[in-house]
Amino acid sequence: MSTEGSSAVTDWLQHLLILPILVPLATAAVLIPINERDRTLKGVIGFASTLVVFIITMILIRFAAASGSGAPGAGVYQLGNWPAPFGIVLVLDRLSALMLCLTSGLALAAQVYSMARWHTAGHHFHSLLQLLLAGLNGAFLTGDLFNLFVFFEMMLAASYGLLLHGSGPVRVKAGLHYIAINLAASSLFLIGVSLIYGATGTLNMADLATKLATLAPENRQLVETGAALLGIAFLVKAGMWPLSFWLPTAYAAATPPVAAVFAILTKVGIYIIIRLNLLIFGTAAGASAGFGQSWLVVGGMLTITFGAIGVLASQAMGRLAGYSVLVSSGTLLAAIGLGHQGMLAGALFYLVSSTLTISAFFLLIELVERGRDAGADVLAVTMEAYGDFDEDEEEEEVGVAIPGTMAVLGLCFCLCAVLLAGLPPLSGFIAKFAIMRGLLDMPNTDLASAMTAADWTYVALLILSGLAAMIAMNRIGIRTFWASIEGTLPRVVIIEITPVAVLLGACIFLSLQAGPAMRYMQATADDLLSPLAHSERVLSAPRAGGR
Repeated sequence: MSTEGSSAVTDWLQHLLILPILVPLATAAVLIPINERDRTLKGVIGFASTLVVFIITMILIRFAAASGSGAPGAGVYQLGNWPAPFGIVLVLDRLSALMLCLTSGLALAAQVYSMARWHTAGHHFHSLLQLLLAGLNGAFLTGDLFNLFVFFEMMLAASYGLLLHGSGPVRVKAGLHYIAINLAASSLFLIGVSLIYGATGTLNMADLATKLATLAPENRQLVETGAALLGIAFLVKAGMWPLSFWLPTAYAAATPPVAAVFAILTKVGIYIIIRLNLLIFGTAAGASAGFGQSWLVVGGMLTITFGAIGVLASQAMGRLAGYSVLVSSGTLLAAIGLGHQGMLAGALFYLVSSTLTISAFFLLIELVERGRDAGADVLAVTMEAYGDFDEDEEEEEVGVAIPGTMAVLGLCFCLCAVLLAGLPPLSGFIAKFAIMRGLLDMPNTDLASAMTAADWTYVALLILSGLAAMIAMNRIGIRTFWASIEGTLPRVVIIEITPVAVLLGACIFLSLQAGPAMRYMQATADDLLSPLAHSERVLSAPRAGGR
């Protein structure tokens, strides 16, 4: 292909960067005027829009992988044709492309699941989901902190409506707590952004990475104060203890498709912390290098501990899934804070695997509990404590034929249990193994002297959290599928079980293709560990129509 032809293809791909934001935003505007009685039509339009975004993100993943961090201007979209740091830019790299693909995949699953019944539980479900998708995609693509705030607020505003979708006192109570906490976090976000801009005169993240090393001491203190406030806002969203008390209740109260999409919301906080930690406060940040990492280590480990205890204590599957989100967040936060370069690729693999698993589990919970009697969990705990009250009854035949529906649900539940516990051979085990391998792969031949107390503690928590998940899932699985209290056989339609099967199938595919997936994650980690190359690529991007 000629140089001109290659340039034309690259320019065409560059324009795809804005579509993951524009397509769902335009679709939401189209869906709002449509009468709510035509929910099927709204669902079809919303699904088609999300499918288009998913296809675009698959193209962008290939584009990001082909471009590499060293290509000048590749993956940089200048809105209004104003170059950085003066104009608004969207930046695509391997990590943002990965998050875009993961987000649109979860949105597709949630939309298909909702069309069986849940999209009729309230108004404007599909419109709110499209606005949430636009906010998430914008947060992953934006190259400056102010527009990150704008997309963050768009995402939160849509999530408020989605959490309250279906109404009911439990959702309203959880929703009010969720709104209050996130409004407080947004206020901290805005104050932090103001402090950083006042000290540096810029909010472009690539520009901040180049200016931080040369800041005067008094300005550096302002930047670090602002970054600390930003960190609190993002850690609230990521669910770090003790800022996570709202999360299990809110996620358990949400409707299944909403909870499935919410599994990615905590990863927004994780994503931004990775960006700030490795780009702005990376090795080129001078005296501010590694700012806040020790807090991430301590907070991440406490979050794993709190989440594991919550998993063991949970009697309801919804709360167990909520605490599993905290275990996932704590694992990633501590991995980022420890700062071992070899762990980063494994942590990114774990991010994808755990998000897919938890999203599938949230969808599965409602299907499994649909046929259970009200109060079955309380009665099951009572029987465990005091034994069966009908001990004198004669035992009937041993072994019961399992209906086909329960067999399918049981298989999906077992896959979720294996993935959450991190047991071989699925992607949950591969992810944890990759993290520990990166941690133990020290350049020093004497491993005992190279490993710190924090490293050993993290390894222990990683193993124990998996053990806690295995115990809790086994206990609930036995009650539900093996010795459950008499209930009705759940009626499950194909469009409800299909999204669960697809998400779990994605985890299985990730396990089978672990080699190529880990190579992509390693290339992503290498990009993240080269902040100056990233800054140069963004700041040197040429304007359209010029050199």
